[in-house]
Amino acid sequence: MRPKTLAAAFVPVLIGGSLAYSHDSFLVLPTLAALLCAFLIQIGTNFANDYYDHKKGADTDKRIGFVRATSAGLIAPEAMLRATILTMAAAFVLGLYLVWHGGWVILLIGVLSIIFGILYTGGPYPLGYNGLGDVFVFLFFGFIAVMGTYYINTFEWSAQAFWASIAAGALCTNILVVNNLRDVDEDRQTGKRTLGVLFGDKALKIEYGLMLALAFAIPPHFLVQEGFGWQVLLPMVLLLPAAVLYRNVLIVPDKRALNKTLENTAQFMAAFGIFFSVGLVLGA
Repeated sequence: MRPKTLAAAFVPVLIGGSLAYSHDSFLVLPTLAALLCAFLIQIGTNFANDYYDHKKGADTDKRIGFVRATSAGLIAPEAMLRATILTMAAAFVLGLYLVWHGGWVILLIGVLSIIFGILYTGGPYPLGYNGLGDVFVFLFFGFIAVMGTYYINTFEWSAQAFWASIAAGALCTNILVVNNLRDVDEDRQTGKRTLGVLFGDKALKIEYGLMLALAFAIPPHFLVQEGFGWQVLLPMVLLLPAAVLYRNVLIVPDKRALNKTLENTAQFMAAFGIFFSVGLVLGA
C-alpha cells in the first residue's frame, strides 16, 4: 500500500475541500467519498506498480529502494493482480455515489484516474517507463484531484482551484522525483526510461527545486491576486525544512539515504497541505 506516501492522495482533497469551505460551499459526504476514492486509487496504483514492475523485471536484486512485495516473493503475482482489481473496483463502486452527486464529468474523471493508474506501469506503453510519469502525476494529483474536489462541493470550476492545484501537483511530483533519483541506475539497466534515465541526476535535482519554488509561489498569489488574508502565507514557515530537504536531494553520498528523503518529502507535502488549507479557511 506504501502508506508513507499516501499524502499524495490526502493533500489534494484537503486543499480542494478547504477552498470550497472558504467559499461557504463545503459538503461533508461528497468530500469524504472523494478522499476514500483518492486513497483507493492510489493504493490500487501502487498494487499495479508492484505487479507490473515484477512482470517486466524492473525490480532486481540490486534494488536499494523499499522492498517490493511481489518481487521479494512475499505475495504471489496473481494475488497482487487480484488486489489491484478489487481495490480499483472498490474505488469505482464508491465513485458511483460521486457520479450521482456530481454528474457525468465525475464519471469521466474517475474512469480516467483508474485507467491511467494502471497504465502508469502496465499496458503496451507504460507512462512511468517512457518519461511521462511526472506529467501525469502533476495532472492527476494536482489539477484533477484539487479541482475535482472543489467541483463536487460547489458544482462549478474555479480559477482559484486551478492555482491551488499547482501547489499540490508540484509537491506530489517531488515524491516521484526522489523515487526516480534513487532508482536511476537500476532503471537504466532494466530499460525503464524515467526522466532521470533520459536526462540524468542533475535534471532531477533541478526539477525538485523548481517544484518547491512553484509550490511556495502559490500562497503569495492568493494573498496578492485572490484577496485572501495574511493567514494564507502559513506554509511559508516551512521554508527552512524545504531548504533542508533540497540540500538532501542535492548532496547524496549514498542513494540509500534517499529512502528517508522520500519519506520526508511526503511528510513535507502533508505539512504544506495542512498549513495551506488552514490558511485558505482563515484567510478567506
